[in-house]
This record gives sequence, C-alpha cells and structure tokens, in this order.
Amino acid sequence: MGRVILFNKPFGVLCQFTSDPGTRTLKDFIGVPGVYAAGRLDADSEGLVVLTDDGALQARLSDPRHKEPKTYRVQIEGMPDESALEQLRRGIVLNDGPTRPAAVRIIDEPAGLWPRDPPIRVRRHIPTTWLELILTEGRNRQVRRMTAAIGHPTLRLIRWGIGPWSVDGIAQGSWSDVAAERQ
Repeated sequence: MGRVILFNKPFGVLCQFTSDPGTRTLKDFIGVPGVYAAGRLDADSEGLVVLTDDGALQARLSDPRHKEPKTYRVQIEGMPDESALEQLRRGIVLNDGPTRPAAVRIIDEPAGLWPRDPPIRVRRHIPTTWLELILTEGRNRQVRRMTAAIGHPTLRLIRWGIGPWSVDGIAQGSWSDVAAERQ
C-alpha cells in the first residue's frame, strides 16, 4: 500500500516541488520525500491536491480515461439561470473540443471556508453565486473556461474532492496522511 497525502493548497502555490526563487511550491508545505502530485491545480486555484508515492494510483487519479470524479466549489460572477446550468450538465464545447457532461448545482457558500489571500475582486452591484461542479476529466483551466462559456466568469475555484478524498477538515496550507485504498 502506498502513501497518500491530502494537501489543502493555498492560492498562489505551484503544484510542483521546484521553481524559481520567491515562488511558493509544495516543498514549502510538505517535507515528505518520494511523493508526487496526482494531477495539477493551477496556482490561482485552491483546495485538494493528492500526493502519493504509488505510481499506479497517481496515474489512475490524473488520467482522464479513468473518469475519477473531481468535485469543485466555484464562486462565479452573476446568477446563472437553469439554461446556463443545463449547458454545463450537457457539456460545453471549448476550443479544444467538447467537455464531458458535468454534475452541477447551486450551493450556499461552503461552511467554514477560509479567507482567500488576496481576496477576490468584489463588484458592489454584481452578485455572486456558488456552484458545486463535478467533472470526470481535468483539462487545463477547464472549470474557468466552462463557466466563462456560459457567461459567468469564475472568481474563486476550490477543488473540494477527488474520488473518495475531500479537503473537509484540513486547514488551508496543511496536509493529512491517509491510508491508500487498494484499487
């Protein structure tokens, strides 16, 4: 059984262990040798990153052929109507092809949500909405491109879960060891 680490990545941190001086990376938070991120999360996104020393698990979690569900909590600009949400549910055609259908629903702001540093931009006269979005693929900046395609740009993006794991109970910038499940 391999080692699995769940990390609640803060905004502005790169999902790698090396970088130019002055850029925060996983190395600044996780001093465990031999583990690698199973997939990536953009520097301007927050939330769950799974790290493991198990190559097969890493491949299963990051390869879209395995359709491992990834759950996001997304704050968007404006208030989408049912037809906009239905577009996400059917799949959006992006410049690199159509996406798989997504599960999506409007939610309340997640309870116990940590403040983002720096805070998101706020426009006094434009409301925001929180969505829970579940994808089974992971293209570059996919969630941001999907919400922009329906006319509601992403303001804050938090990956809340990957497969059986969640960021629930893990403070921002902290990590937890969990037992890897044999799959």
